[in-house]
Amino acid sequence: MAENRTGRNFDNGECVKYGILPTDLSEKESEDFDMTKIRDYNMNGIIILGVDAGYGNYKTARCCFPTSVSRSDQPPVFTRDYLEYEGSYYTIGEGHKDFVAEKSRDDDNYILTLAAIARELKARGLSTAKIHLAVGLPLKWVQAQRDSFREYMMQNRHVDYKYASKHYEVDIVDCTVMPQCYAAIAENLPDFKGMHMVADIGNGTMNVMILNNGKASESKSWTVKLGANECFMAIRNLILDRKAEELPIEIIENYLRYGSTDIGDEYKTLMEEAAKSYVDKIFAELKAHGYNPNLMKLYIMGGGAKVVELVGDYDSDNVTFNHDIRANAKGYEYFCYMKLRRQKVMASAG
Repeated sequence: MAENRTGRNFDNGECVKYGILPTDLSEKESEDFDMTKIRDYNMNGIIILGVDAGYGNYKTARCCFPTSVSRSDQPPVFTRDYLEYEGSYYTIGEGHKDFVAEKSRDDDNYILTLAAIARELKARGLSTAKIHLAVGLPLKWVQAQRDSFREYMMQNRHVDYKYASKHYEVDIVDCTVMPQCYAAIAENLPDFKGMHMVADIGNGTMNVMILNNGKASESKSWTVKLGANECFMAIRNLILDRKAEELPIEIIENYLRYGSTDIGDEYKTLMEEAAKSYVDKIFAELKAHGYNPNLMKLYIMGGGAKVVELVGDYDSDNVTFNHDIRANAKGYEYFCYMKLRRQKVMASAG
């Protein structure tokens, strides 16, 4: 069971409908549960395929992998998880990339998108497809960068490449660029009664918007560079300062994603101290943009939601968490499908 924004308990079937994570599942079950809220969208035989190009992870409706790529002239020796394209070899998902605000100026994003497409097609049992790419940008950057990002994603209409030793042929018929955060909740907007603040905490940025009865306003939407990577670095640096030790990346990532880690109490205390400082900044930023718990509900999603839930100071009756890190990718597909369907209806009527 899970509790919605009005305090009513949802059963698991309703959770699927509204995209709310049940509270009585284990971590592994929670991830499996998220996979149940997947629908395939097609328009005239063309697959609508969502790709969430995050600064920490690339996500599709079914897949997630670290945002990292390294190029070489020879096939990698120790991994099959590489992409072969135009005579070069790209190892995918080892380590993390540096933050780049404008994605269309970073060639790596195109390679990572091809990898995401291949992974999603493989999950669907396909290697050849015509697709309509559905992608997104941070709320306050989408208007300025939409055209250049669409052009960047469509630089090749036909793409022929290999990934994990499998051959893929993809026709990119079109690309729609949507606002992050908003797309993720678009299907559920009727459920947002009254005033809500929505915070989508990614790895590099936090998108924030205020909804009034499910309606968004551009003047009440913001993008803040306060992503979960700041919490990652705060934990790493605090333990380095206090213990003169480099904490393994995997331990910090597990803590941020799942809210627990099997380490000594002294290290755990330091991690919680750094995390609490970061979450305090999150709430200070939300309040600076109009959050008032006495006047509105708070809906938190994205990869940074778990640490807020774990150490944040909030009224649990007033705050809802969505831990589905693929929510934006799924939302892009739905949002794009509805937009194309409206266009088709209008064209038929005209």
